Amino acid sequence: MTDNLPRVVADVPLGPPPAWAVLQRRLFDALDEAWRAFAARYCEPDGRLTYHGPAASRDGADDFYEAFFNWPTLYRLGGADDLLDAAKHHWEGVTAQLTELGYLVDEFERGYDWFHQGESLLLFYEICAADPRDAAFRERAYRFAELYLPGSPTGNYDPATDTIRAPHNGACGPRYGINEEWSSYHAGLASMRPYGLPLPDVPGVTTWADLEDPDKAARMGAAMRERIGRGDVAVNLAATSLAVNAWLYGHEERFGAWALRYIDAWRRRAEDNGGILPDNVGPSGKVGELHGGRWYGGNYGWLWPHGIYSVGAAAAVAAVNTVLLTGTTDRLDIGRGPLDTVLRHGVRGAVTETEMSIRDRWLAELGEDASRPTLLVPNRHGDAGWFDYQPPQLGLPLWLWQAGGDPADLERIERIRRESGYDWRPVRHFRNKEEAGHEAPWLAYLRGENPGYPEAMLTAALGQVERRMKLIDADRADLGEIHVHHWQRLNPVLTEALLQLTTGTPQVLYNGGLLPTRLAYFDAERRRPGLPPDVAALVDASRPDRAGVELVNLGLTRARRLVVQAGTYAEHAFTAVSATTVSATTVSATTVSATAGPGYPGDPRAYTAPEVVTARREVAVGGPRLEVVLPPGTRVHLDLRMTPHANRAAHNHL
Repeated sequence: MTDNLPRVVADVPLGPPPAWAVLQRRLFDALDEAWRAFAARYCEPDGRLTYHGPAASRDGADDFYEAFFNWPTLYRLGGADDLLDAAKHHWEGVTAQLTELGYLVDEFERGYDWFHQGESLLLFYEICAADPRDAAFRERAYRFAELYLPGSPTGNYDPATDTIRAPHNGACGPRYGINEEWSSYHAGLASMRPYGLPLPDVPGVTTWADLEDPDKAARMGAAMRERIGRGDVAVNLAATSLAVNAWLYGHEERFGAWALRYIDAWRRRAEDNGGILPDNVGPSGKVGELHGGRWYGGNYGWLWPHGIYSVGAAAAVAAVNTVLLTGTTDRLDIGRGPLDTVLRHGVRGAVTETEMSIRDRWLAELGEDASRPTLLVPNRHGDAGWFDYQPPQLGLPLWLWQAGGDPADLERIERIRRESGYDWRPVRHFRNKEEAGHEAPWLAYLRGENPGYPEAMLTAALGQVERRMKLIDADRADLGEIHVHHWQRLNPVLTEALLQLTTGTPQVLYNGGLLPTRLAYFDAERRRPGLPPDVAALVDASRPDRAGVELVNLGLTRARRLVVQAGTYAEHAFTAVSATTVSATTVSATTVSATAGPGYPGDPRAYTAPEVVTARREVAVGGPRLEVVLPPGTRVHLDLRMTPHANRAAHNHL
């Protein structure tokens, strides 16, 4: 209900509409066209993707879901009314499809690693956040989380050792071993060659070329089954999002308690390891048990294949989850540790002149600056020490700051900025798998150093939508035989720009993160999440105790009513709001008047409109929501003072 909410009524005439607002509404319109075109091109009537090719032994389920991962996010931001139903339809269609292919049991992954499971669950988590009243998805949220609780018949979790029993796990419990395609880990696996050898101490295998020998390739595969295919690994920390998502519905203690218990077990291991988060734990609960005492070497760990890219992401996901559960920053060390570990070993070098495993990401993100010396941190660690130096991924430290607001987390970002050898302001036109990577120019904008960022970022997003639509139009691939990455490479929905500019939030942590935005919106008339039609929003300040946002109604005939909420889960509270108003207007204690400003729109015989002088008026709030009324052709800037984590986070609706 909105009847009793504090209210701000805009009275400042819009005048010439700001370019960012026009571009933002155009982006909403373009995305609405685009997702419909994608669905018509690649999906069957029941929502599944058109595909009749083979199924891999274990890998691949995530790729089907990833084609739609940000669709419910777009709905939450203000996408089309039928987009949420479409997202559910495709989730259910793909789930049936993957069940038929043998990947799923009872609608959940049979058993695979959490680097990939985290990716596949983004669609599910965002459907839950967008519509917590959907009883079917709530039941699923509970059922999926219960797979990992102590006492679950699956046996995924060992309460005696506080471990998840295998790197591959899911509906059927621990799934020991590795992908069958890797039973002979041979030199022909060209896509894996940039990551080097999975294990450093297999007799007779010291270089990639050694894997050309069938006997040595089989020896490596057998060692991987025995050592990489058993025990707990750090990327399993992403499983805590399942429990937190279930907890957000009704605050059932069993879900929150398990997530904190499991995270605390990994925090203790990091403390015992000199502050470095290890990546593996053996069946008896001992770090390094399967790797000759090494704290590195586990599946998707520090050594192979991605290092900080996988370990740091899972740790950051877990860190954000602890803040949602407790409202405190006491456990953020789980996410800080991996970042500080690699920063201690930072060097300077140019991307173009440094050997690294994921070079294409940085060539796109840095453009011409890829040839300039900059801060590089080691992504991985092996017997010879730290290696695979790359620029720091800003999304990880940014989410720690976003979640907790600790000055030390902001200083970590500032240190990276100071030591970067490139300009943080340019907006480069690329879209990577995570649909992220524009954090640097956005942060420069929030610092007041990049005023043109909103228009540049929205223009880049529109260009990427156009490019993907052209790729879809030109696609002549046999949809029965395509690679399972095909659809995610063509998904034309983009939300990074809208998340940053409308909510003050970075793109979701792609390997299994929930998405607690700084601000959230509801259309008060249609009683659904997101900005109403004609309304655009621009967050120009975003920090734990304050957010600044400009709201405009580009419409000419209809007033729009929206509710602004402090956080996706109403976890924060507004203490007061300062709103712009025409200076001659009187205000009451709780409401800014909608009376038109004196002199505007002026005499029709005049060639120009009179100047509108604005002032600011205070409105007390004292809760997580306020209502904003935008008459046609008006704007208002809100300076929102906030108390972070004043409320218990929860799935909520209007």
